Parts: sequence; C-alpha cells; structure tokens
Amino acid sequence: MAQESNDRIARLVEQAKRGDREAFSEIVKLVMNRVVALTYRITGNRETALDLAQDTLITAWERLEQFRGESSFLSWLMRIATNRSLNHLSRAVTVREQGVDPVTVEQISVSTSSNPEKELEGVELQQSVQSFMSKLPTQQRIAFELRFYQQFSFDEIAGVTGKALGTVKTNYRESIKKLRVWMKDKGHHS
Repeated sequence: MAQESNDRIARLVEQAKRGDREAFSEIVKLVMNRVVALTYRITGNRETALDLAQDTLITAWERLEQFRGESSFLSWLMRIATNRSLNHLSRAVTVREQGVDPVTVEQISVSTSSNPEKELEGVELQQSVQSFMSKLPTQQRIAFELRFYQQFSFDEIAGVTGKALGTVKTNYRESIKKLRVWMKDKGHHS
C-alpha cells in the first residue's frame, strides 16, 4: 500500500514538474496531513504547524525542478518541513500550548466500536504522548516522529535530517528509552 502511494506520488511529481498544477494539488491532498503532523510534533503549536506546512508545500512547488529523485519525494518534502520547523524554533522561543489540541484529536482514527471510554483513553494517551514529545530534545523528537509516526527507515531519516545514520539511531533509541521511563512513571503499560 505504501509503495503504491509512493508510485502514485512519483507519477504526480513528474506531471507537476511539467507545470501541471492539478497534479501538484493532488500531491498536496496526499501528503498534507503527514506534513502537518510532522511540523506540529516539532513545534507543539497548531497554528504554527499549519503555517509551516503551507510554507513547506509552497517551497516544494517553487523548487520542484530541483527535486532530482535521489530520495523519495516524501523524504525530500519532509526535509523541507523539518528545516522550516527547526528554523522557526531557532528564531523564536515558543510557548507551548497546554491542553487539548484539535489536530491531535482529529488525527485519531475513527473507530467503529461503541466503546466511548476506550476511545477517550486513546485520545488521552495520544495527548499525553504529545506532551512527552514536547519535552524531548529537538533531534530526538524529530527522529521519534519520523520513525514512529511516519515510519521512515533510519536511512531516510538521516537523509531528511542531514545527520549521520549512527546519530539518527542514537536519537531514536534515546527517545524510546525516555518514553518507556515516562510511560512507567505515568502508569501506562506498553
């Protein structure tokens, strides 16, 4: 399924490179949620994440002819999003919003079960994990996001972040260690 999606995106990228705006609009529909999720998990702020996601996609359109296909389009796009997010964080110290964020709630898959208590636990756990992630150092947060949520390989993460493969693996391993300790302290069972 993921390969099918990557193949579709690759075809659309080729069309968009020839100036087909409709093809690029289709790409945006396919990747927007993933870009917003990444920028949100890096910045912790919904409005900032949406702005950075839009900026990422505008930049991708403007620089599309520079995409050479040495990595997947999604990896290239996520690198732009990561760089935009890191630049934002370095320019301003942001105050993280506390409480429920609509993006987090909307991203939880709709369940067909009629167990609202279980669904509420899922929402609370996801919000809790977001709170945990906001406390991670930036590079660990990015490695965790790209590996755990975006399911990128370590090689892809190294390409997106521009970090050495060993550094990426260490950042991810450290984030997982901290998550386990945090979950144990919070009383969540893995």
